[in-house]
Amino acid sequence: MRYKNLVLIGTSHIAAESIAEVEQVIRKEQPAIVALELDRKRLYALLNPGSAKASWRDIKHIGFKGYLFSIIGAYVERKLGEKVGVKPGAEMLRALHAAKDVNAHIALIDQDIEMTLKRFSKAFTWKEKGRLVVDLMKGLVGKSEFSFDLSTVPSTKLIEKMIKQVKKRYPNIYRVLVTERNLVMAHRLAHLMRLHPDSTIVAVIGAGHEKDLLRLLRQELS
Repeated sequence: MRYKNLVLIGTSHIAAESIAEVEQVIRKEQPAIVALELDRKRLYALLNPGSAKASWRDIKHIGFKGYLFSIIGAYVERKLGEKVGVKPGAEMLRALHAAKDVNAHIALIDQDIEMTLKRFSKAFTWKEKGRLVVDLMKGLVGKSEFSFDLSTVPSTKLIEKMIKQVKKRYPNIYRVLVTERNLVMAHRLAHLMRLHPDSTIVAVIGAGHEKDLLRLLRQELS
């Protein structure tokens, strides 16, 4: 998706299709900047797998619910990745390598992960906890209404349907994990676009952020 001097790539973090697309687009566009949906801590964890060990002080800082969510989320993503033979975040690593090959600068545009998890701990309600347990149980017995090939990026229609469902069942989680981060990423991308109006910027983000991020960018740059 192209907007002014920005090319947005919406990815799935465990899709082989996304890895190929990221490299193809970066090599074709030869951007001056490659922006990634990462912060410094997540980038370090990607480059140094197995290095992240949370202390009690870390858990206390971000909140137990945020810490538990990060552990469960990483486990689920890793297991899904094993099914298709792709490690979570492989498309971000490929983007890093491709950016180096075309001499592009790297910009980390996501909110600090500790801030996100801290906000999550405060926002996660008991009602949403109950719904999450129910939905996880449905998924375990194969009753999920969302079915797609894990090796590809879901269609726009399916992504919109999933987003609508998450908004409805988990409004607080959606606000923290999607809405607030989109605001941060849109602001940082808009800043880059203003600073480098004559340079191509490629941004690699999760497909679920793409539509709203583009809307926010149009508002900020209009």
